[in-house]
Amino acid sequence: MGKELKEFKKLDSGKVRFDLLYGPFIEGMAAVMTFGAKKYDDDNWHKCGSMRRYFSALMRHMWAWWFKGEDIDPESGLHHAFHAGCSLMMLFGLQDMFPSTTDDRPEIIHE
Repeated sequence: MGKELKEFKKLDSGKVRFDLLYGPFIEGMAAVMTFGAKKYDDDNWHKCGSMRRYFSALMRHMWAWWFKGEDIDPESGLHHAFHAGCSLMMLFGLQDMFPSTTDDRPEIIHE
């Protein structure tokens, strides 16, 4: 017979589990970002000074998909959910990378 297998060890407990992500969604978001890079430029979204713009885009794509029943964005030919995912990523990215210059969320007073 062949060689005997040794006990496998991998010290990865507690690490982020990328294997739990739904691959087709990640690929769809990458397709949206590729579409956007061709239309505008690579990383053009970094230059936007307004989180509101991406919140608005997020809501437009969610509204079209969820309330209008339109699965596919007519301009890109890609699912609205992929566009919404990208908008959410960009919204978070602006807040994370440029908080002092992009955070134009409305002030909400909680009672």
